[in-house]
Amino acid sequence: MDKIFMESPQKQFEFDEKVAGVFDDMVNRSIPHYKEVLGLIADFALKFTKEDSNILDLGTSTGSMLIEIASKASFKVNLFGIDNSSFMLKSAKNKLEAYGMEAKLICGDILEESFMQCDCIIANYTLQFIRPLQREKLAKKIFDSLNPEGVFIFSEKVICENKKLDFEMIDYYLQSKKKQGYSEFEITKKREALENVLIPYSEQENKKMLKDCGFSHIETLFRWVNFATFIAMK
Repeated sequence: MDKIFMESPQKQFEFDEKVAGVFDDMVNRSIPHYKEVLGLIADFALKFTKEDSNILDLGTSTGSMLIEIASKASFKVNLFGIDNSSFMLKSAKNKLEAYGMEAKLICGDILEESFMQCDCIIANYTLQFIRPLQREKLAKKIFDSLNPEGVFIFSEKVICENKKLDFEMIDYYLQSKKKQGYSEFEITKKREALENVLIPYSEQENKKMLKDCGFSHIETLFRWVNFATFIAMK
């Protein structure tokens, strides 16, 4: 169970061995409707994927997205996951083996690794950890790695351009975390650890970035207060 932020002081947030050990509990309690979003993404990813084509998960963490897709696929797909945390990938490998599923896991920086051509590329709460100056370059790399009519599906924490509404959305989200059993102290410490590490865009900024990279259409697939999932078509 996630108890990482019950102690003080805390270093800047990183996906180390301690986080990897509690990651699944952390995201399920910290990200609203996380399991439902994984299911939604898997369903739409498979709608745009052909037999024996590639699906790539960027920032695959413990492999939950890959497992969700593998469990729903009625035809053969080639699953790939990239993450720069060997601790996360160790957990992903163990989970895939436990379910009897196959995926190629790659330990590397998504900014540096070459991507294979894909029908679908996924990034769940990953772009928000990429510095803004590098984010558009990554989005263009994703576009170039998609087959014609391929899709990029990604989830992000988002900000609201109206300051008052943004404040109320953040407060509503923090109250939801308390309902998941996190204390005020834990919530504050995690916010401090994520400062200057997680840099969210607004919904409009995310869509503009992808339009500028060449995507023909971007739609919001799901939104809950300040969390959103987008689908972008090449």
